Amino acid sequence: MPAKCTFSIIIPVLHESAIINTLLDSLQQLEHDEPFEIIVVDGSKTQDTLQVISDTTVRKYACSQGRGRQMNEGAAHATGDILVFLHADTFLPSNAFSLIQTALQNEQYVGGAFTLRIQSHNLLLTMMAAFSTSRSQLTRAPYGDQVIFLRKSYFDAIRGYKDIPLMEDVELMRRIHNKNGKIVILSTPVITSDRRWRQEGLLYTAVRDTIIIFLYWCGMPAENLARFYPWQES
Repeated sequence: MPAKCTFSIIIPVLHESAIINTLLDSLQQLEHDEPFEIIVVDGSKTQDTLQVISDTTVRKYACSQGRGRQMNEGAAHATGDILVFLHADTFLPSNAFSLIQTALQNEQYVGGAFTLRIQSHNLLLTMMAAFSTSRSQLTRAPYGDQVIFLRKSYFDAIRGYKDIPLMEDVELMRRIHNKNGKIVILSTPVITSDRRWRQEGLLYTAVRDTIIIFLYWCGMPAENLARFYPWQES
């Protein structure tokens, strides 16, 4: 039998004090045979999310804002064999660790992601999640809200995420494919909140994100595209 993996869950945050403890509580309920660690990296100057974390086992770090930069910071401190990059508004299935471990017993895979499900009864969001699943299964290039996981040895070898203000997940997957790395898409879904679409407007957010991804693939720098997002701190 292959040796069991250990996991480092890395959560980049920016002003997530209202929801972080709910997420952390859910992670402590995950099924596990081996120890795992939770690393939260705050990109805010105020470190407001770190201040409210009640779980004393959580490892807390801060760095300047940028999701890719924050995830790299977390990975630099991680001790697990497998890195799991989790958004603050996304929940893992209870058997996430065993699913990942089973998938990565196949040595050809350097990592993978889950199927996306959006926590909403809105038909358009349901269709968007289904499209995202179909697209990622076809291209093997998942987005960050599908919870990307990678072998730490591989992540370190390719030098992690590129330090860009957005599209860090797209850029990473492009690089992995260029190096002939193989990604598995698990059929089990993760559950992502619909709050971003509710806050910014469903149709606007869907159209904006589609256009931005298209422009990035056409070669427009991520730095130029970042101005279309509302989350940049001054």
